[in-house]
Amino acid sequence: MATRLVFHGANAASFSDGFGALVGDAVAVAVLPDALETDADRAAFAEAEIIIGNWLDASLPRPERLRLFHLPAAGYDRVDFATLPPGAVVCNCFGHEAAIAEYVMAALLQRAVPLADADRRLRQGDWAYWAGAPERTHPEIAGTTVGLLGFGHIGKAVARRAKAFDMRVHVANRSAVPASGLVDRYFPLDRLAEFWGSADSLVVTVPLAPETQGIVGRGAFAAMRRGAVLVNVARGPVVDEQALYDALREGRIGGAVIDTWYRYPTPQQPHGAPSDLPFHTLPNLVMTPHMSGWTTGTIRRRQQAMAENICRRLRGEACVNVVSP
Repeated sequence: MATRLVFHGANAASFSDGFGALVGDAVAVAVLPDALETDADRAAFAEAEIIIGNWLDASLPRPERLRLFHLPAAGYDRVDFATLPPGAVVCNCFGHEAAIAEYVMAALLQRAVPLADADRRLRQGDWAYWAGAPERTHPEIAGTTVGLLGFGHIGKAVARRAKAFDMRVHVANRSAVPASGLVDRYFPLDRLAEFWGSADSLVVTVPLAPETQGIVGRGAFAAMRRGAVLVNVARGPVVDEQALYDALREGRIGGAVIDTWYRYPTPQQPHGAPSDLPFHTLPNLVMTPHMSGWTTGTIRRRQQAMAENICRRLRGEACVNVVSP
């Protein structure tokens, strides 16, 4: 009998197209909705031997035969490990670092090189950025310092691209990061106050965990340079919501580019603001809908990573990217 694999939820289903060709005929692929409302859907989930999904908790049927729960992303903060049957392996995957690094560089470049504003003005006959007068210059990112909070897959990818633009790279990380051709300066987490003030732009890439929730708070914003820009591509609650809003509203920092939020759409409310606070009224903020890593390349790389782990599990081999509580 073929091994039963289910993609649970709309996000996971994004990876299902063509997946059967990657794992072969020995795996039977099914796609289930986020809400398992029918008996057939609940039974398919309960009988699955492999589940690809973003969350698992006691509200879902217990998959007693589960051998592998694979997240189609890096974060596993929505997995309740106590609900797993004995012997089940949990894995995550990456493959999004190139896309997110491009997003970060686009965000920084957009602030320095005002292409959209120059285009808008010139269409109205306004030569605002015309070369030839010092008051019409725009800045460069070369020679500025980017601070990376976290130095995992995403942090390293951003650092490589920042160096290509002749930027200095400072890193704050739990484990030591020696100075190299990629990193100019390292700060342990007990020196974050010094780190915040060392950079012109700060990029948040750490995962959400009890020790990182709200790590970018009022003290951080008070220590940042007045013109600093914050880019959050991690998880919303890593940055204190009220502190971020207040820092932007009061002009304590130069601006922010936020891709990860505090409130997300649900099947019952598919539209709406990403926070209870009126971030949309702030002129020094760029808001995007958790899109930084969502590219065709990310989907392809994650499909390949998940298929490889499934084949490893079926062959009795050790999986890669195994996570634990």
